Amino acid sequence: MIDVNIEILNLNDDGFHPLVEVVLFNQTFKAVIDTGASRTVLDKSTVETYVDETTLLMSDKLSTGLGTNSMESYTLSLEQLHIGDLLIPDIEVAVLDLSTINIAYETLSVTPVIGVIGGDILVKYNAIINYPLRKISFSHE
Repeated sequence: MIDVNIEILNLNDDGFHPLVEVVLFNQTFKAVIDTGASRTVLDKSTVETYVDETTLLMSDKLSTGLGTNSMESYTLSLEQLHIGDLLIPDIEVAVLDLSTINIAYETLSVTPVIGVIGGDILVKYNAIINYPLRKISFSHE
């Protein structure tokens, strides 16, 4: 098992978001752990500061769950993504405009997030979120 610390963000008593540090593009970012997201998603404007936009491939899949189903969606192949000591090699992620999430975070004086860790990673690595201990555990069998 690989244990990684998480931060529980209180959304002004309107719910909670678990956040985890991730490393990609040789930088450390925060990402939301989203058990309701089917795929891991990165913020398009943040990604574009680290990769050439020609590496983003237009996706024909509709993006739902962010208040719309008509948002332009892209995919990006990453050589690796680190969540704590968990190394995830060769992963394809969705890339969307997550500015509305980050604008909401700004109103809470919270640093913007690079994206959300979704079910593709959570299921594959048997994630267990332990809220009282503020940890997420992964295993790969």
